[in-house]
Amino acid sequence: MAQARRTAPYGTWPSPIRPVDVARGEALLEWVGFVGDEVWWTEALPEEEGRAALMRRGPEGVAEALPPGWDVRTRVIEYGGRPWAALSHRAEDGVVFTHAADQRVYHWRPGAAPIPLSPPGAWAAELRYADFAVRGGEVWCLREQVADAAGTRVRRHLVALPLDGSAAEDPSRVRVLAATHHFMTGPRVEPGGNRVAWIGWNHPDMPWDATELVVAAVAPDGTLDEPAVLVGGGQAVTQVDWAADGSGRLYAVTDPGGWWNVHEVLPDGGLRNLCPREEEFGEALWRIGQRWCLPLRNGSLAVVHGRGERRLGILGPDGDLDDPEAFARAGTEWLSPATDGRRIAVVCAGPRRGRHIVLADPATGEVDIVRPPAGQDLDAWATTPYRHTFRGENGREVHAHVYPPYHPDRTGPDGELPPWIVFVHGGPTSRSPMILNQEITFFTSRGVGVLDVQYGGSTGHGRAYRERLRENWGVTDVEDCAAAARGLAAAGLAAPDRIAIRGGSAGGWTAALSICAEPGLYRAAGVYYPVLDPASWRANGTHDFESRYLDGLIGPWPQTKDRYDERSAVARAHLIRSPFVLLQGLDDTVCPPAQAALLLKRLEGSGLDVRYLTFEGEGHGFRRAPSVVASLRAELDLYGRALGFTPAPDEERPERTRGRSE
Repeated sequence: MAQARRTAPYGTWPSPIRPVDVARGEALLEWVGFVGDEVWWTEALPEEEGRAALMRRGPEGVAEALPPGWDVRTRVIEYGGRPWAALSHRAEDGVVFTHAADQRVYHWRPGAAPIPLSPPGAWAAELRYADFAVRGGEVWCLREQVADAAGTRVRRHLVALPLDGSAAEDPSRVRVLAATHHFMTGPRVEPGGNRVAWIGWNHPDMPWDATELVVAAVAPDGTLDEPAVLVGGGQAVTQVDWAADGSGRLYAVTDPGGWWNVHEVLPDGGLRNLCPREEEFGEALWRIGQRWCLPLRNGSLAVVHGRGERRLGILGPDGDLDDPEAFARAGTEWLSPATDGRRIAVVCAGPRRGRHIVLADPATGEVDIVRPPAGQDLDAWATTPYRHTFRGENGREVHAHVYPPYHPDRTGPDGELPPWIVFVHGGPTSRSPMILNQEITFFTSRGVGVLDVQYGGSTGHGRAYRERLRENWGVTDVEDCAAAARGLAAAGLAAPDRIAIRGGSAGGWTAALSICAEPGLYRAAGVYYPVLDPASWRANGTHDFESRYLDGLIGPWPQTKDRYDERSAVARAHLIRSPFVLLQGLDDTVCPPAQAALLLKRLEGSGLDVRYLTFEGEGHGFRRAPSVVASLRAELDLYGRALGFTPAPDEERPERTRGRSE
């Protein structure tokens, strides 16, 4: 007979999930690829100050692939991009990668030390590289030249680096291939090497607004003929790839119909939609080299698709889409896919399972776990989330993920409603997946509910939904979060006086504006590395990639200056009545500490309960375990004071040693 759960006030439940477990469990698994028959990927190590190790699963299990100490990460467009690639299908040829410390490209072969392929950056320009392809004796990739520490003066080129290492000491050996746009992806080289394709766009567009697909023929001497724009005209091409079967077909994931669908690009630039659906087969291109559609050698395509989620399917040449049952059982979110032409290696997750890496075989339907989820011993404390659509202003839909409080041995008192935290994802042109997430379980296992709002502007629901935020950032997002929170209370799930809000980056902006606009709704806020004053942020406060983002989110400058002033959390600071904690990385070039300083200065002498925590060595998003631990403890302490509960102390448990062969 099951043991009855004990009754205890919400928020006070003891939980084995400590902040340090969150740091470990939410470490990034990404940039999956094949080296020979093996699956490799990058994995952030919070206990090693966020170093991104290149990992592999070999015959003896999971282990680090490179010699100790290498940090496989690029700072291209500040958000990064694909930092490594295999040289060929033969494992003995090794890999090329970007090392975070100096941003140089290195070539590593088994049994040897990595050797540099790119020259060091000059005193006036840091050089960054990403999104590699191999053609002959060269590595083709995107190069970014950054001329200032703030990342505001930047030039980009497609370049070729000799594999013999001669450019490491002689920069003249680097060949410039093309520079068609201010922003570009890396080159996609046609099998056989005769043509190359890439995506480009210019300010003020962001890559989810409008991009162009460019193709150029490769001359016998390895130079490119005059590039031609095949697809453009206001649509957002988010991925381009060549067929793997040698047919010469070119595929683009683009949205002329309002949804990112897979299209074949015809020779005259026309498009043939292979699977017309009101679903997304791609995402916003926040990082250079992201892929969602993978050509297979048999002429079919592995696709990650869905509406508000991402499932792995196989799209046949005839347009039939098959979602194998074994794939569906494995997870509802599939990220960072790669293929060897037959099998698919991918990061997978679902509502009851955290991120892990699997190897899926379309021929057999088998799904093999390559790297299990971290912290599986804590999964029993995870809640079961569900999707719900609330109604916002004028009856518009507001999508959200609801994570009720849950503990296997505790329940709340009859008649008591739990405290809730509204989670606001960053971007804002992004989304958050509904998966087992130890950061969320940290709260729900203590008796605090989480409402993860996919406000208007979020991806996953088509262009019309994400463009609800156009020129309305700071309005639509704030209204949608409030509508979802009030809807939760109206449904009898939340007490109106026990709701807080938290978010990072663009989510931090929405959280800060929400406590300005809704002082009676939110009793506390956790604000991570936010935008707080849009006028100063656009003028000299952020990096090149997002320096014109506000043209679409708020309006063109200076014609709409009044909107910038009206929506500034700094200008509206006098309306804040709720306590909040402000958390900031001191190395953040996306939302620099100057933004936080403006708000804190405006609040001097107000007597408001504000705690400000800064973290050296952290940029935009915390990678180090001590930063995550300090942040979560500060948040939980704030929510306890503001929402009326006393958190239980961390449970003492033996430290778990990070297992390379987990």
